[in-house]
Amino acid sequence: MSGTEPSSTAEPSSTAELERLEALVDSWAAAQAEENPSVAAVVRDHESGERRWFVRLHGEEKDVFSVWFHLRQRNLHVETYLMPAPEDDAERLYEHLLRRSATIAPFSCCIGEEDAIYLTSQVPNRWIDEHVLDELLGGAYEYTERCFRPAMRIGLAGRLPPGF
Repeated sequence: MSGTEPSSTAEPSSTAELERLEALVDSWAAAQAEENPSVAAVVRDHESGERRWFVRLHGEEKDVFSVWFHLRQRNLHVETYLMPAPEDDAERLYEHLLRRSATIAPFSCCIGEEDAIYLTSQVPNRWIDEHVLDELLGGAYEYTERCFRPAMRIGLAGRLPPGF
């Protein structure tokens, strides 16, 4: 996975291809739930009508966090919530996260709902296989672990206990 292609340039997947990829992700996610000690749970979102999976992980720096996998017509979108909106030193936090984004490819930091900070990535559907899914989950885990405490220390310093 050397980089990502904008979703507007990726070819749309056929219904048959989306069904094949959905089965692949289902199988991969079930194996993760069974074999990966960092995975606490995998939940398939059947209610929304979308192809989404929710993977709950146990971390070390961030005790528990979730990674969403959302299979779309052109790409697989992956995201995880890093932290709430900054209350302290927002400018410094955003600069820190922009600089971090250069070292966490194929993920990047972004501002999402309620100004919270997320790590996101996407890959074209034609790239999806078990190896890419492993890399995306591993990247979400690694970068959350790497980014969480430094970002919290900058953006929420006034709320943190001493020694955090």
